[in-house]
Amino acid sequence: MNAVPGTVYLVGAGCGKADLITVRGLRLLESCGAAVYDDLIDQDLLDVLPAQALRLYMGKREGRHSASQGEISAKLVELARAGLAVVRLKGGDPFLFGRGGEEALALMEAGVPFEVVPGVTSAIAIPALAGIPVTHRGVSRSVHIAAAHTADGLPPDFDALARLPGTLVLLMGLSRLEGLAARLIAAGRAPSTPAAVVSGGNAPHPADVRGTLADIAGRARAAGVQPPAVIVVGDAAALNLRPSPSPGSSA
Repeated sequence: MNAVPGTVYLVGAGCGKADLITVRGLRLLESCGAAVYDDLIDQDLLDVLPAQALRLYMGKREGRHSASQGEISAKLVELARAGLAVVRLKGGDPFLFGRGGEEALALMEAGVPFEVVPGVTSAIAIPALAGIPVTHRGVSRSVHIAAAHTADGLPPDFDALARLPGTLVLLMGLSRLEGLAARLIAAGRAPSTPAAVVSGGNAPHPADVRGTLADIAGRARAAGVQPPAVIVVGDAAALNLRPSPSPGSSA
């Protein structure tokens, strides 16, 4: 399919290598007039853009923003009104803590046509790459995903969330890991509850640290884990379903 001029496509790039993007997302990149892209996007995806396409980096990471959310939304409107087919390329999925909803609202208010192309979210993909299934028969029948970077570092319903069965996945919470673990224990989770801190995909510092709520913060600190990282809490965090390396391959 070809991208339609004057339309903005909110495309999830997946979480990691370029081939984790959807076929639809890839086709749109191959035919767009402009790409507005985030941090941690595989360079191979940018290489498929048409030679004449505009390339605008507008990544946002905690403590390091190249542009405000308002500026990003305004740029999308500007480019579409200039008659370009615009791919807003976002890591993971646009609608899972990707600010895609805010961009969609801005486009709606401006009367700019848009389409959402889902992607594989880091909340599931990064644990999976580390061998952690966020749901697993007999271990976890549910998964709960929360961001941990609000003003006080915790969602307002955090205690209720902590008491739910299943797997708890926390994003953007590495700098508050010690406090998060303590709050989970205070809310009723056993200190011996398995926990993991994993980083991967296109993150610059891959990591896979396992422990319990009682010691995961210290283990992650000792391992020098750096953001972005995903925190996994629950029995599933003790699983390691990565296949063994094939004979002769490098581990």
